[in-house]
Amino acid sequence: MIAITHTVSPNLEHLMNSLLVLAAFLAVAIGLAHSWLGEQYIIVRLFRRSDLPKMFGSDEFTRQTIRFAWHLTTIAWWGFAAVLMVLSGSIAGINVDRGLLLAIAFTFLASAALALVLTRGRHLSWVVFLAIAAICILVAF
Repeated sequence: MIAITHTVSPNLEHLMNSLLVLAAFLAVAIGLAHSWLGEQYIIVRLFRRSDLPKMFGSDEFTRQTIRFAWHLTTIAWWGFAAVLMVLSGSIAGINVDRGLLLAIAFTFLASAALALVLTRGRHLSWVVFLAIAAICILVAF
């Protein structure tokens, strides 16, 4: 349940929590649209260019990094959706503090996986993302 500094009626609290669930749904939806439309209309067209910066002898690392960074936004939005769901009280039996830590942990775990897969481990952010996820999981339990 959302922590508020003053007392509200149960009906208003239910409305506020329902609005948080709606916001979470919208965050997931915008993430899906962002990734799909970005691949279809921006990334593909960008990659047709012949003047992308070359790193490590080719533009492949640049392409991998652009794709990874684009989709990282979606993962972040989905992480916010998880936070909103925890705050809404819609996830039965979960402690809010632990729920928030786990939402953050899984967001960074997904970010690490994305960086590892899309850049074949060459973009070292996956190491930092994985460390953040591990710390959050350790503290949650």
